[in-house]
Order: sequence, then C-alpha cells, then structure tokens
Amino acid sequence: MGEQVEELNQHRQLSTGKKGGLVTMPFIIANEAFEKVASYGLVPNMILYLISDYKIGVAKGTNILFLWTAASNFAPVLGAFLSDSYLGRFLTIGLGSLFSLLGMFLLWLTTMVPNLKPPACNQLTETCKQATHSQYAFLIFAFIFISMGSGGVRPCSLAFGAEQIDNKNNPNNERALESFFGWYYAAAATAVLIAFTGIVYIQDHAGWKVGFGVPAILMLLSALLFFAASTLYVKMKVKKSLFTSFIQVIVVAYKNRKLPSQPPNADAFLNKACIIQNPKDLTADGVASDPWSLCTVEQIEELKSLIRVLPLWSSGIMMSINVSQSSFPVIQASTMDRHLGSSFQIPAGSFAFFTIAVLALWVVLYDRVILPFASKLRGKPVHLGVKLRMGIGLVFSSMAMVVSAIVEHARRKKAIEQGLFNSPQTVVAMSAMWLVPQYCLHGLAEAFSAIGQNEFYYSEFPKSMSSIAASLFLLGMAVANLLASLILSTIEKLTKDGRKEGWIATNINQGRYDSYYWVLAIMSFANLLYFVACSWAYGPCADELVKQETKSSKDSTEELQRARSVADERQSLFSSLPS
Repeated sequence: MGEQVEELNQHRQLSTGKKGGLVTMPFIIANEAFEKVASYGLVPNMILYLISDYKIGVAKGTNILFLWTAASNFAPVLGAFLSDSYLGRFLTIGLGSLFSLLGMFLLWLTTMVPNLKPPACNQLTETCKQATHSQYAFLIFAFIFISMGSGGVRPCSLAFGAEQIDNKNNPNNERALESFFGWYYAAAATAVLIAFTGIVYIQDHAGWKVGFGVPAILMLLSALLFFAASTLYVKMKVKKSLFTSFIQVIVVAYKNRKLPSQPPNADAFLNKACIIQNPKDLTADGVASDPWSLCTVEQIEELKSLIRVLPLWSSGIMMSINVSQSSFPVIQASTMDRHLGSSFQIPAGSFAFFTIAVLALWVVLYDRVILPFASKLRGKPVHLGVKLRMGIGLVFSSMAMVVSAIVEHARRKKAIEQGLFNSPQTVVAMSAMWLVPQYCLHGLAEAFSAIGQNEFYYSEFPKSMSSIAASLFLLGMAVANLLASLILSTIEKLTKDGRKEGWIATNINQGRYDSYYWVLAIMSFANLLYFVACSWAYGPCADELVKQETKSSKDSTEELQRARSVADERQSLFSSLPS
C-alpha cells in the first residue's frame, strides 16, 4: 500500500510539471518505427550477402542467421527484466537505440573497408578465400549489438508510451491512450512493410554499401528523435520484477521442502513457499519482512499460472520454426523469374511482404466482416476460442510446409530439365509467384496462432503478469530459432553421405530443399497432435469458462422459470379444488 501511495504521489508531481502527454508520442513512435525499418530491412537479403561477400555456404549462413534471430528474440526478454528491475524504461530504450546504431554502423563498415571481409573470388582459377577469424568476429559483433539494441527498444516502447499519458489529470486520456495504441501498431506494421520492400529494393539496385548505409542513417534518426524529447518524458521509478518474484518462490519453496505440508493442496511443492514458520516473518502490516524467506499466495499463483501454460506454449514453437525458414525462399526466388510485366522485377527478399499483407488483411476481415456477418447469421455473438484459433494456425503452418516442398520439387525438376543442375545462378523458366501461396499460408498461420497465443497468455495470466505475457511469444521465437539451427545442422550432417554438402547445398539445384521441407511438414503434423493433447490436458481456458458460466446461468434461470411455472400450475389446480 505504501508503494502505491508513493507511486501516486510521484505521478502527481510529474503531472504538475506537465511532463508526458501526446506531445511525446511522435518521438516514441518514430523511435520504434525507424528501429524496425532499419533492423527488419537487414534480414531478408542477409543470406545473399553472406554467400556472395563472405563465401559462406547456405547451411552455415542459415545457421548464423538462426542464431542471430534467436538472440534478437531472446534479447527483449532480458531487456524487459533489466528495465523492470534496474534501469527503467527510458534508459533501456536509450541504450538499446545506441547499441542498434553501433551494430548497424559496424555492419555498414564491412561494405566500406575491404579488409573486413574476404577478397573477391579469382575468376580464372575459380578459387575463393574464406573469411578469417577476425573478419568473422567483426561481423558477429555487429549482429550482437543489433540484437542488444532490439532487446532494449522493442519490449519497452509500448509501455513507455502508455506511461506518458496521465490518467488523473487528463479527462480525455482514455481516448488519447486508444489513439496512441492505434498509431503505434499502424506505425509498426508500416515499418515492417517498408523494410521488406523499400530497404530490400535499395539493396538489390544500389548495392550493399547504400543498402546497409540507409538502415544505419534511419537508426541514427531513431536515436536522435528519442533523445530530443528527453526533458518531456515521464520517467517512472523502477518496480520490482516478476522474474525476481518467481525466483523467490522457488528458493523459499526449496528451503521449506522438508516442512510438513498444509491443506489445501497439501501435495503442491510451491505452496510451501507461503508457510509461516515464525510470526516475526511478518511486519506489523502483515507483510513479509524478508521475501526470500516467505512469499505471498499471489506470488505462488502467478508462478503456477506460468507453469500451467508452458505445454501449450511449447506446442507453438513448431510454427515459429517453420516461419523462421526465411533464407531458403529468398534463395529460391533469386533463381526464378521475378518479373511483373516487362520491366519491373520483385526483389527476392521482398516476397515476405505477402506474409505481412495477408496477416493484416485477415485481421481486418476477421474483425470487421467475418465475425459481424456470422453473428448476424446466427442471431447471437460468434467468437472463435483462442485454443481453436491456435490450432487452426498450426494447420495452416503445416500446409505451408507441404506447399513449400511441392513448389521446390517442381522448381528443381524444371532446373534439371533445362540443364541447370550445375548452374545455380541461372534463372529457371518458372515464375517466382509460385512462392506466394506458401508466404500467404504463413501469414494465415501467424494471424491465427501467433495472435491467438498472445491473447491466450493475456487472458490466462493475472494482470500483474502482462509483461510476461508480452515476452512469452518472443521467447518461443528465440527457442524456435535455436531448434531450427539444431534441426538444420542435424539434417545436413545426416545427409552428407561422404559428400561435401548434404540436402542444404550451396548449389540449390544440387541440394534437396524439398526433402528438407517434407521433414518439417511431418514434424508439423506430429506437433499438431501434440497440441491437441496439450489442449485437452489444459482444460477450459478463460473465454471458455465465461461461456460455460453464461450457459450455466442461463440454464439455471430457465430451470427456475420452469419450476415456478409448475408451482403456479399446482397452486392454480389446488385453488380450483372444492374446499
């Protein structure tokens, strides 16, 4: 209670100084948007840069990108912990912006300084020098700094923006907050689309020097705009982190493991963390004097809710593994006819645009057209449960891998028929638009499963765990990238069979990317069965319980009405009998 009063007083003091408000929104949104354009714009074509300039094979280059993406997805979890526990959101975003800028500057230097990467291949002898350890190290450090930057900016921007609007003194704050969320997500979506189209187009047509220089300039603008409004921001004090709370529960429960259990739920190990051994463990206000010796029931229930969702969370990792296979379609597209009309050619890295476009289009249609029409048709509100949507997303993800395998089989067959088995750089007489269906299926998979997962976490966790809910999906993406790297390395090792390269060959026509896709498709369908089992074991979730309670209440009301009707009939019959 004392902390809440102190926070409220601080909030009022800041409000009196007229800090925060809508005036800060453009700076915060611009910081996030420019960071997304810069960082996301580097990803699609990066495999081509590693292959062409660093002489790295497809399998090794893809593994590097898997690990880089894993670090970028795990970093926001670490960033959220540091922000909540030590640094605060302003400092975390500021440091993240500077780290991203440094990483992109280092990456741009690899295009400008010849000694930072291997020399060009000798065309006469057809020999290529590999990158040295120091050249590799410079590149990896650039990736690390970019990942650290994303870990500082992405988990804090939305919450930091929401802090700027004062609920107590602004009567129009609710509308202002709604406006901020709308502009924030619109800017984020627009930034990703610009990254996958504009930045990729620049890289394809102006080269790597300009293509990597533009993101560095955008990141510089991102940092400058954020710090320019430093004096305008509301900067809240650091609060206690949930991560620390979870560790306290585990530590105290372990300390009390030999104590006799107390009902209810006497067999629950974590419940022992709230056993009071000595009245001195409590202050006069009834609060634990040492949280490393006694925890609250709320702390224990928060940890239990997290543990309970982990099986269903793990079932969503396979979809993230499938989505992370972004390097292979880029290589496929680079060997196919990408022309639209006689002059315009779609950049190989821009096909990811279709995933984002389908995701956004489906969200709008689902919310504004499909649900209202279905509700009108049935005469009552229609809503798909979160677990059902998660399952549908996994089905679409599995279908995407099947389509990927079929299209690559057809592409490779055409390449061989046209005598291009040893010519991976020659364009196959097959339209790259055949890749669009798999991108669209990935978009539908994310629209159902990814959005469903985030909604599931938010609805199942207590309000105090909203930060955990926001970071859990990103953590799943990070684990998925690590597992994708492991799967790729294992398949490549098992399929070499005495050769230099296995299925994931640098020469795409000599490789068997289609077989690799089939392995992922089989794993996806097996994971679908795992999801069904986890869903059944979990039982009803929050939205299903609401439906059950509503139905039960309705049934009880109808039963009561029937009972009253029977009683009235009996009373009427009794009254009509002669006395």
